[in-house]
Amino acid sequence: MDNFDLNFRHRRSARLGSWDYGSNGKYFVTICTENKVPYFGEIGNSVLTNTPIGDYTTKCWHSIPDHYPFVVLDTFILMPDHLHGIICIAKKERSDWKQNQFGPQAQNLGAVIRGFKGAVTSFAKANAIPFQWQPRYFDRVIRSDMELDLIQEYIRNNPVQWQIRNPATTAL
Repeated sequence: MDNFDLNFRHRRSARLGSWDYGSNGKYFVTICTENKVPYFGEIGNSVLTNTPIGDYTTKCWHSIPDHYPFVVLDTFILMPDHLHGIICIAKKERSDWKQNQFGPQAQNLGAVIRGFKGAVTSFAKANAIPFQWQPRYFDRVIRSDMELDLIQEYIRNNPVQWQIRNPATTAL
């Protein structure tokens, strides 16, 4: 730890420190584009009109279980500059618990998001599409059926709320 500088602002983890993000559970995830640039399309009549990167992002999201068989997807919405989704980790033979830790990780929520974001970024680069993700993502461990219901409703209503909050940016 010789290189640790107490005067330097270190990025704090947004993860729940005591939680095992490789354990079975449901996670509400929000991933934003860098500087909230609306790469994915625009909202019109409560529906997103996708760009090519928006179409590919949706395709990648739905293919997550093909790459991570322990993942089951729930409600999802792509918005002009972000996405919301519920990822369920359902490992059949998982009995050990490992507290969240810094360092290389696999078979957990971070690995799933990293793979997803990387695939979308690779597609954008290969097709010369200007695109950039925000470096981090937001997650919430869903702890009850009532919380799950509320989050699913929030996700489904996101396009309508977008139009209310951003009337000048929606298509007519």
